[in-house]
Amino acid sequence: MTRTANAPGLTTLLICSLLFVLGAYFTFAAVQGDFGIFRRVQVEAEIDTLRAERDALAIELKVMRNKTRRLSDDYLDLDLLETQARSVLGLIRADEILIH
Repeated sequence: MTRTANAPGLTTLLICSLLFVLGAYFTFAAVQGDFGIFRRVQVEAEIDTLRAERDALAIELKVMRNKTRRLSDDYLDLDLLETQARSVLGLIRADEILIH
C-alpha cells in the first residue's frame, strides 16, 4: 500500500486532533476556569457588593461615634439622652399617655 500525496497520514491526523483538543481545553480554561472570564466577572461583582457594604458600615460607624460623643461626659445632649432612655428603657413622662 502506497500513500498518495493528497491523503493525510495517521501522524498528521493525530497531531491535528491533539492540537484541537489542547485548543479546546485552553479555551474552556480561559472562559470557565479558576482564573477565567466568568470567575473574574463574579469576583468583580462580589467586590462591588463588599464595597457597598463597607460604605454602609462606615456611615453607620460615623453615626454611632456621633451618638457616643453626644452622650459622653464631656458633651451631653439631653434630647438624645431622653430619646435613648425612651427607646431602650421604655420610659415615658408622667404627663404622657402611651398608645400601643
